Amino acid sequence: MENLMQRLPGIGKQRARLFARLGIETISDLLQYFPREYEDRSHVVSLGEADGEAGLPVLVCGTVGTIQELRPRRGMTILKVVLRDETGSVEMTWFNQPFKKKQFHTGMTVTAFGKIEWAYGRRQMNTPDVEEGRPHGNGFMPVYGLTDGLKQNDLRRAVRAALALARQEPELLPAPCVATRHSVQPRLAVYEQMHFPVTREEQEKARQQLAYEELFDMQMGLLLRRRKEGGRQGIKCGPNGSLLRQLFAQLPFQLTRGQTAAFLDIQNDMEGEVPMQRLIQGDVGSGKTVVAALALAKIVENGYQGALMAPTEILAVQHYEEFCRLFHDLPVRIALLTGRTGEKERKTLLAELDAGTIQILIGTHALIQADVLFADLGLVVTDEQHRFGVRQRAALQDKGRSPHVLFMTATPIPRTLALSLYGDLDVSSIRELPPGRKVVKTYAVGESMRQRIYAFMRKNMAQGQQCYVVCPLVEESENVDLQAATALYDTLRTAVFPEFSCGLVHGRMPGKEKDAIMEQFSSGAIQFLVATSVIEVGVNVPNATLILIDGAERFGLAQLHQLRGRVGRGDLQAYCILLAHQGSEETRQRLHYMETIHDGFALAEKDLLLRGSGQLFGYLQHGLPDLKAADIIRDVSLLAAARDEARQVLQAGVDETHVLAALSRRFGASFERLLNN
Repeated sequence: MENLMQRLPGIGKQRARLFARLGIETISDLLQYFPREYEDRSHVVSLGEADGEAGLPVLVCGTVGTIQELRPRRGMTILKVVLRDETGSVEMTWFNQPFKKKQFHTGMTVTAFGKIEWAYGRRQMNTPDVEEGRPHGNGFMPVYGLTDGLKQNDLRRAVRAALALARQEPELLPAPCVATRHSVQPRLAVYEQMHFPVTREEQEKARQQLAYEELFDMQMGLLLRRRKEGGRQGIKCGPNGSLLRQLFAQLPFQLTRGQTAAFLDIQNDMEGEVPMQRLIQGDVGSGKTVVAALALAKIVENGYQGALMAPTEILAVQHYEEFCRLFHDLPVRIALLTGRTGEKERKTLLAELDAGTIQILIGTHALIQADVLFADLGLVVTDEQHRFGVRQRAALQDKGRSPHVLFMTATPIPRTLALSLYGDLDVSSIRELPPGRKVVKTYAVGESMRQRIYAFMRKNMAQGQQCYVVCPLVEESENVDLQAATALYDTLRTAVFPEFSCGLVHGRMPGKEKDAIMEQFSSGAIQFLVATSVIEVGVNVPNATLILIDGAERFGLAQLHQLRGRVGRGDLQAYCILLAHQGSEETRQRLHYMETIHDGFALAEKDLLLRGSGQLFGYLQHGLPDLKAADIIRDVSLLAAARDEARQVLQAGVDETHVLAALSRRFGASFERLLNN
């Protein structure tokens, strides 16, 4: 049978379009559209006891007395219906809803839910939720997110109709792809208790079952993706040899505890039977590149080649230069391949790569082109891995025979979220910064401080240092943001800092032009850089000591922290100034966190709490579906248990076709993107 909304009574094409605005296109979608909160209707209050001082809605029941319709002016109606019981009365009021008059007649019994207020010496309920008769015994009434044209009762009626239909057609009820150990209550009962619970305890028990099944399904999807990307016999490396010992000996610094622990994880993986699939996450400046260099040295001394892919040319060049310094005087051939590599140089490089004389290749997307052939690729490192799609990452991995894979990201992610995002990916976190690295002093200020900020910038630049200015996000429009950036750039270079050289970068600029500006900034030819929020992740300019984020209230914590990471990469004291034009209490809290917390992981946890877990995945642009019943913050234990059970189920063997079909039904297009992006 069809799963379309129009099968439900009272829902035609027009009404179906309204539901579609909420993401509800099928009956299954509707059943998974859970209430955002519940109104407590478990206790009927007598009208004499009903008090509006608490400001909370109450449930009352009485008999209709007088019914009066007023027309104070043209185009306006006021309906007043007096409700009485043996203890008192209340006046129910509706504005511009003349059709409601037909719902009432004197002497009928009515149950009403709403806030009671005192006005003109009498108690009133403005626009209460009204039903004929005495309370049905519903302890809690669901409250749903709405769109224009739909009311709460529209959603409630539709859900009740969907549940009634599901009694005859159980396949309408979303179910986990495999029965789980938490699937204890009957499916219909679980959905009824989620939408129309009698008690809070009943609702929470139902939510936990549905949350576990949702997390279990997501983990199954992620594990299947992992299976698609690997699952074959890996390259088993031997113990650390002379090359690694030489590299360790000539490092100009001592590894931090986090770097050491991350490399030990990598070492264990590479000496095992299964291809490594590991994510290293660490704050800007935590030393992930050094750990990647050690991993690449290990694969080279085992007779294989390594590749490192970065999202931009400027970042690839920086990695190449850093690797050349780290491997100085060691017998390792390192090469760089980008879109700018000349044809003659490229031809020679590809021939040497195919012959195996190039042992480490660093580059951009250019690495995944069809004519780039490795003699024996054993390790693939992907920097800022979230900037590449699954297919792009897989294209590089396919150039080797089950190579080890190492991902790096400078976006710190709380462990609970990392588990959900990356499924069976092993995660190593580098929490601390190298010794001697100064904390970036951060200040949240208002518009009144702008001239003092400019004076401070002038002082820094006069001393030979460089500055970033990040333009405010005006709205979800690249054109408007670009206009704002261009206007600020013109003002700063002509009226404020005419004595200093200035550059502008934005998202609509051609890649080569943007790289050229960034290179000028890196070399010191440009003293201050105006940019939209597209400043390249990972660009290292040690001489940049100040970043001004104009319109800081428009950025989330994760983004503010990423931007702050553009400075503080050298020995000089660095500053981050958050200029806020306005803001709510939440904004003030967010900027206060930035002033007082410098650990990216701690900030990520705060971001999680501020945002909630409804649409967390969106800000990481990961393409995962939003959660409906589960909550990442409070369901940590459920998530870990779901991950373990999903692993066990897959190891025991399942009908993959059946699982994929079930996952597609639950997650729709977002799941398809997860497997194939």
